[in-house]
Amino acid sequence: MSRTTKNYVVLALKGMAMGAADVVPGVSGGTIAFISGIYEELLQSISNIKLGLFKTLKEEGFKAAWTALNGNFLLALFSGIFISVFSLAKIISYLLETKPILVWSFFFGLVLASVIYIGKQIKKWNILSVILLVLATIAAYVITTLPPLVSESSSNLFLFLSGAIAICAMILPGISGSFILVLLGAYKPILNAVSSRDIVTILFVALGSIVGLLSFSRILKWLFANYKNYTLAALTGFIIGSLNKIWPWKKVLTYRTNSHGEQEPFNELSISPFSYDGDPQLLYAIILSLIGFSLILLLEKLAVKK
Repeated sequence: MSRTTKNYVVLALKGMAMGAADVVPGVSGGTIAFISGIYEELLQSISNIKLGLFKTLKEEGFKAAWTALNGNFLLALFSGIFISVFSLAKIISYLLETKPILVWSFFFGLVLASVIYIGKQIKKWNILSVILLVLATIAAYVITTLPPLVSESSSNLFLFLSGAIAICAMILPGISGSFILVLLGAYKPILNAVSSRDIVTILFVALGSIVGLLSFSRILKWLFANYKNYTLAALTGFIIGSLNKIWPWKKVLTYRTNSHGEQEPFNELSISPFSYDGDPQLLYAIILSLIGFSLILLLEKLAVKK
């Protein structure tokens, strides 16, 4: 595919949006990739990373191997993701602590619109599609209600495995890789490593992510090639079920003491804004939800125009 410099800048911006989403425990970068129209190309490009690439490199040279890899696409996209993760980790962490309702409201509107967008891609509905949608919705909802692990491990092997598991979730629209890290007890150690530029920890997580990504992308590519409608129905269900996690108004059921001796929420329950203990910031929450919702509609219109 021939692209101009402007196209690659746009790709990097899409990568930055994916990175920003992946930092938030509850929003999937895969959702952003899907609604921005690059999801299937991303899966195809990742699955191009295989042993045959070394043969191409040896026999035909770097340029041929880079083209076979779709290297320009991956470089632009992942550059945006890494820039976003490293630059926004502290900011989003701060906003989640100080303005949680407003942050969650924006992402709730964004993800809600994503349900409509991805659901519209299903060309034909039948009984099996509906069953997959319902099962995926239930599965994702149950995942959002699971309590995080009490202990937070920072061993390199654990972080390697956490990276491999979380990356599978990150490329699935609707399932948040960050939330999987929260469930595993690896979110804060990894976020702290990114914030403090702990290269060794970041390297182990990155290696785990690469292993998980190369394996899982091939499965998803095969599903899209052979069972696209069913796969989309399941992905739509995953996104619907995940809305519980990013509902802005929560009631804390239990607290826990973190490694710094501070009390923080452990188990939470989604509640009505009118039952919220404190200022529900309802007007601002609605405005930000509408902005997030409208952003997806805008991206859809731009994609159709293109």
